[in-house]
Amino acid sequence: MTETAPPPGLVGQARDGVVRARDDISKRLSLVGRVTVLTAAAVGVTLAVVSILVFFLVRSEFEGSLDESLQRRAYSAVDSGVTQATLRGYPPSALAAADIRIAVIQDGRPYSNPTSAAALPYLSRAEYQVSTGRLVRSFRTVLVDGTPYRVVAVQSGDDTALVIAQSMESTRDVLDRLRAVLLIVGFAGVVVSGLLGWAIATNGLRPVRRLTAATQRVARTEQLEEIEVVGDDELARLTESFNAMLAALSASQQRQRQLVADAGHELRTPLTSLRTNIELLTQADAQGGLSDRARTELMADVRAQLGELTTLVGDLVELAREEQPERDREPVDLVHVLRAAAERVRLRAPGIRIDVLAEPWIVDGEPQILERAVTNLLDNAAKWSPPLGTVTVRLDRGRLTVADEGPGIAPEDRTRVFDRFYRSREARMMPGSGLGLSIVRQAAERHGGQVSVSEAPGGGALLTLDLPGHVGATTSVE
Repeated sequence: MTETAPPPGLVGQARDGVVRARDDISKRLSLVGRVTVLTAAAVGVTLAVVSILVFFLVRSEFEGSLDESLQRRAYSAVDSGVTQATLRGYPPSALAAADIRIAVIQDGRPYSNPTSAAALPYLSRAEYQVSTGRLVRSFRTVLVDGTPYRVVAVQSGDDTALVIAQSMESTRDVLDRLRAVLLIVGFAGVVVSGLLGWAIATNGLRPVRRLTAATQRVARTEQLEEIEVVGDDELARLTESFNAMLAALSASQQRQRQLVADAGHELRTPLTSLRTNIELLTQADAQGGLSDRARTELMADVRAQLGELTTLVGDLVELAREEQPERDREPVDLVHVLRAAAERVRLRAPGIRIDVLAEPWIVDGEPQILERAVTNLLDNAAKWSPPLGTVTVRLDRGRLTVADEGPGIAPEDRTRVFDRFYRSREARMMPGSGLGLSIVRQAAERHGGQVSVSEAPGGGALLTLDLPGHVGATTSVE
C-alpha cells in the first residue's frame, strides 16, 4: 500500500494558518504578556536542553561504572580459573544473590548454571566472537524478560570466553527517578521564570506605561506638558526625546497662534479702510453721488487698499508654509534675477533711482523664490528712500547689498527686523505688513545663505544677502 502525499496547496494553507494563528496570539498579548511568554519559553528550552544533557551524561556514567565493575570481576574470575567445570559446581542461589549470570563459551558451545537454554538468552554473536579471538572484549545491554542486563565478555583461554551479565533494574529505577525529578524541576523552572518575567516586565515597563499615559493625555487634552525623566537608561532617553517632540510641537502651535493673531491684526486695517470707503461711496451715491475728482480719489484709494490686501495675503500664504514643497532646483544667475527685480521696482517707484552694479554669480536654487526675496529687498529700500533718492545695489561674489538714503534702522530694531510682522515705531506710519523681510530671510535659509542689516555709508539702512554659489559668465547690469 502506498501513501498519498497531501497536495502542495493544502500544505501551504496549513502553514499559513499556523502563521496567522501565531500572529493573532501575538497581537492579543500585551507587551508584559509577550515578555512573560518569551521568558518562560527561553527558560523552558534551556532547562529542556540541560535536562537532556544531564540525563544522558548520568546514564553514560552509570553504564561506564557498571562496565568497569563487570570487567574487573570478569578478569578476577578468569584469574581464579572459572571454567565450565567449576561453573557447574556453583550453586544457583549464590549467583542469584549476587544478581549476576555467568556463562562460559568454549569451542563454540555455551555453559551456564543452571544449564538450561533459558538461562542463556543474553548470549549473542558478540560473545562468540570474543571466544574465537575476533574481539578482545564486548559490552552490550540486552532485555531479558523485560529486565535490562549489562553483558560483558572477556577472553579466558583458547576458544574460550567468560560472560558476565548483571541486571540494570536498579540503575533503571534511578534513571526513572532522575527523569521524573528533571521533569518536575523543568516545569517548576518554567512556572517560576514566567512569574519572574511577569514581575520584571511589569516593573521594568513602568516608564513605558507612564509614557503611554502621557501620550494619551496629550491626545485627549492637548496639554503639552513635559514628562518627568527618571534614570539614565534607554527609557529615560526615550522620555527625553518625547519631551523634545512636545517642546517642538508646542513651539509650532505657538507660532501658528501668533501667525493667526498677527495676520488678523494686519488684515483688519486694510479691510476696515476698504469697508469705510465702500460705505462712503454707497452713501454718496444715495445722496446724489460724488464729484468726478472725489470719486477718482476714492477709487484710487480703494485700488491701493486692494493691492495692499493682495500683497499681504500673498505674503501670509508664503510664510504659512513652514516646510515649503521642494521644487526642482536649477542654476540661477543672480544678475538676471536682479535685473528683473530692479525693473519691477522702478515701475512701482518711478521717482527712485536704482543704481545696480553686479558681477555674475550662479546659485543652485529656485528662481521664483530668489526673485521674490530680491524684489522685497529693493521694495523695502525704495519705500524708505526720500523722493528722488537713490538705492545702491551691489552684487559681488554672492554678496548682495542694498543701501538706501532713508533714516536707517535703529540698533535696537536690527535684531528683529527680519521677524514676522515686526515693524518699528517709524514703520507703523507707513504702508506694509512687516512680512517682506521675513520672506527674504526664509529664502536665504532655504538656499543655505543668511541675511544681515547694518548702517549704510550715507546713513541709511544697508541690507545684505549672502548666497553660496560660483562665478558665472560675464554679464553687465545697468
